[in-house]
Amino acid sequence: MNDSGLGGAGYFWCLRHHRVENGDDVCPAQYRLGPFATADEATRALETVEKRNADWEAEDVRWTGESD
Repeated sequence: MNDSGLGGAGYFWCLRHHRVENGDDVCPAQYRLGPFATADEATRALETVEKRNADWEAEDVRWTGESD
């Protein structure tokens, strides 16, 4: 499944299989988030993305002074 040469470089959340992957058994980069330092962090990948997006949106509003 690996097409990036990153096998063993941490843990990834697979968007296709909805599971943590690592080592040489990871899906192509287009289907994964990461790398993360631990399997637990990878399990929370979608929460992390949601929080970061909210933080960035709040910063954009602060920077531009505009809100939706």
